Amino acid sequence: MKKFSKKMTLEQREGLNGYIFISPWLIGFLLLTAGPMLFSLYASFTNYDITSRMDFIGFKNYIRMFTQDDLFWVSLGNTLYYVAISVPLSTAGAVLLALLLNQGVPGMRLFRTIFYLPAVLSGVGVYLLWMQLLNPDSGLVNTVLSWVGISGPAWLLDPNWTKPALIFMKLWSLGGGMLLFLASLQGVSNSLYEAAEIDGANVFQRFRHITLPMISPIIFFELVTGLIGGFQVFQEAYVMTSGSSSGSSALGGPANSLVFYNLHMFEKAFKFFDMGYAMAMSWILFFIVLIFTVINLKLAPRWVHYEGDEPK
Repeated sequence: MKKFSKKMTLEQREGLNGYIFISPWLIGFLLLTAGPMLFSLYASFTNYDITSRMDFIGFKNYIRMFTQDDLFWVSLGNTLYYVAISVPLSTAGAVLLALLLNQGVPGMRLFRTIFYLPAVLSGVGVYLLWMQLLNPDSGLVNTVLSWVGISGPAWLLDPNWTKPALIFMKLWSLGGGMLLFLASLQGVSNSLYEAAEIDGANVFQRFRHITLPMISPIIFFELVTGLIGGFQVFQEAYVMTSGSSSGSSALGGPANSLVFYNLHMFEKAFKFFDMGYAMAMSWILFFIVLIFTVINLKLAPRWVHYEGDEPK
């Protein structure tokens, strides 16, 4: 052993020590991430039912998904609708909120705390609260609308308003994104604004040509993580439609309007124990998210500005 250690160079010993230090993470990754992923990939080609069956059936799960499961397309459409509207709205709302909370007025710390609080509240408790707020008869939202002469919709009871209701609810908790944008805004040098103002730039021009480019990396981060999180929407629909008997699914709101992709996959896996089919669904979702993420990464150099970048 001593002879072996003498033959090792300093660089090799440092490399070996590095692998020893990261070995707990590597073992955890192999056992808890890579291993289950490979197992789920194989199981997606079987009729795995968790308890007994696991026969290889080839691409039958994928064929059934695209040709026989109507709820697959419904759930994918609901999820795409939610992502396409909620992600841009929540990102733009967080930017606007950060701009408002970046003003140097008295009491601003209190306002920042108030707007951030919803981001740290328990998810299930918030959803139950919103179920009461969106009650069409006695909810506070429709009550406030009635004060200005607007007859509020049925929200979670109307298929046309269920997804807008969840998007509206998501806009209530912009505190996490707001905090990131606020930190980014405070990192923008005042000298840039002063130079632009001397050149005659108005407020909107300063926002367009200075603020947006300087915070574009955080906008990009919020879009990518928001898109990934949006495709995984589940808890809201599960809690707020649990026990519903409308439509063809026990969950999912009226006319399956809130049957999101993960909710449908959850039912296949843990209600019908069709785990092989559910794992096939999970891999389709993985590739959908991967495609959108790659597109974002390819488009990023066109509009994301990093400090120190050479002008193109």
